Amino acid sequence: QVQLVESGGGLVQAGGSLRLSCAASGRTFSSAVMGWFRQAAGKEREFVATISVTGRSTSYADSVKGRFTISRDNAKNTVYLQMNSLKPEDTAVYSCAANFGASWLLKDGRQYNYWGQGTQVTVSS
Repeated sequence: QVQLVESGGGLVQAGGSLRLSCAASGRTFSSAVMGWFRQAAGKEREFVATISVTGRSTSYADSVKGRFTISRDNAKNTVYLQMNSLKPEDTAVYSCAANFGASWLLKDGRQYNYWGQGTQVTVSS
């Protein structure tokens, strides 16, 4: 059984930074395309970032490009989301997701097989 556990969320002032982590277990992490998504209160879930199995390819939502960085450490079975220059509109529950076997970056949440429980990020103005 695959488990994804996020950590690193919290309350931060606008302009600040946070780093989210997502630890995976249960399957070979290095074979999974990973993604980060977020859902603000009353809104639909939206794509944030995705990373290839090797980490050499990434893609971002326009709203976070240049501020957020996705990375992974396959030796530690962990994917990260470094968030800088945070804005109040970044406030949401952030979740990581995994697709084992995909060979391309995935931006649609429906293409992911496994999800973490999410971690709350709150950015105050």
